[in-house]
Amino acid sequence: MRAPDPAGLRRPRIGIGGISIESSTFSPHISGDDAFTIRTGGDLLAYYPFLAAGEELRDAADWVPLTHGRSLPGGAVHPETYRRMKQAIVDGIRSEGPFDGFFFDIHGAMSVVGMDDAEGDLATAVREALGPDTLVSTSMDLHGNVSDALFDAVDLLTCYRMAPHEDWLNTKQRAVHNLLERLRRATGADPEARRPHKAWVRVPVLLPGEKTSTRLEPARGIYAEIPGIEERDGVVDAAIWVGYAWADEPRCHATVIVTGDDPSVISREAERLARRYWDARADFAFVGPAASLDDALDEALADGAPRPFVISDSGDNPTAGGAGDVSWTLGRLLERDELRDETLTVLAASVFDPDAVRIAREAGVGATVTLQVGGRVDAGPRGPVEITGEVFSITDGDPVAGTQVVVRRGAVHAIVTERRKPFHRLDDFRSLGLDPEDADIVIVKIGYLEPELYDLAAGWAIALTPGGVDQDLLRLGHSRLRPGTYPFAASDEEPPLEPIVARRGRGEVRA
Repeated sequence: MRAPDPAGLRRPRIGIGGISIESSTFSPHISGDDAFTIRTGGDLLAYYPFLAAGEELRDAADWVPLTHGRSLPGGAVHPETYRRMKQAIVDGIRSEGPFDGFFFDIHGAMSVVGMDDAEGDLATAVREALGPDTLVSTSMDLHGNVSDALFDAVDLLTCYRMAPHEDWLNTKQRAVHNLLERLRRATGADPEARRPHKAWVRVPVLLPGEKTSTRLEPARGIYAEIPGIEERDGVVDAAIWVGYAWADEPRCHATVIVTGDDPSVISREAERLARRYWDARADFAFVGPAASLDDALDEALADGAPRPFVISDSGDNPTAGGAGDVSWTLGRLLERDELRDETLTVLAASVFDPDAVRIAREAGVGATVTLQVGGRVDAGPRGPVEITGEVFSITDGDPVAGTQVVVRRGAVHAIVTERRKPFHRLDDFRSLGLDPEDADIVIVKIGYLEPELYDLAAGWAIALTPGGVDQDLLRLGHSRLRPGTYPFAASDEEPPLEPIVARRGRGEVRA
């Protein structure tokens, strides 16, 4: 970091708080108290390694960690769960303030039952508690949404630049760094000098993350422009939000925001990025080969198919907001004649069902059980599926999944967990006595593959399966998006893409 200006804040006082969850409004799952890990005080500070003792950023301010709630993506948040977390943050601000700055750590795609703009509501409450003068910096997922209320309440906004999100921690660090840099500035005669201008463009495009991965064009090239823009004189940060495709709310769309001290520069760059994104809207494609589940299985089972062949069971992806208990894919596997014997090895991760886990655990390893699995939370695609097989393994104590059991019927090794869990790492399988590297087919509830699975896959297909995060957006039934949002409304007419430029809220507007 640059040294503080002699007239700047040498050691500002900065609070930390927020709520992070991605919530599908098309999933019947409700994210209650048990879904969230609440961090406060020293535990919250320790969550950010760049704020560890001895790190430059740690020594640059007096940090006051308040309350942060984080959950695996899921369904909409229970209103009382949200109210309690929100109140804890607001109470902390009022009791521990005042603050020079505030690090507002959110996802951007939180939905709360009965609300349209949860993060906007939270940001407004945080701003009211902080007062008008505290500088607020926000770190977000690029699959989040920027609403009017969120834009008005926050001074610095940034989001991830990679999908998959290998830069998630770097983004939080950048948000903190930007905040400190602004607080270290001298204000001179203008008390607002620390507060940057913000150029904001709504882009009426809403696509799933699996079509906007930065692993391939056009997203790769568009996001590659951001560092160069950030280096321009008069620019602090540039960010592009893809938006969250599985919530039916007016705030769900792509967004571009460029912040800085030169309104003309940030306006020009924001409009340029927005127009490039809009112009590329029809060029975005799935990051991997997409097919129906049956077609993906046919390819994986064909003679000479590469091994292991990974299939993304994308419609019930718990890391996008799926319930995690949709049994549709497991049912289809059990119906395949080629998988009735043990000639092949198929790993199917996973379905959460605490009752089925309890029955298998009581029976013990080696026992033959008949279980009704899944389809209890999200029964839409298919209700519970019956499987009769051998209890292959029982593993207790997973911090996310609780107890996990593997039930083998023929080639199919069905993983059933006590609680919702994504399977992103090879050790997630190995801990259950399964070796994904020796398997013929590995099925995971995911969209684009996380790095370890990406490296594992000799062959790969995204199966367009049903569920709360169905990749076929048009069959979900969105009805409340802004008019003209692509691909829900197809038009060649260019939308208005002139930026709103503001310092506080949207009060100062320039085209």
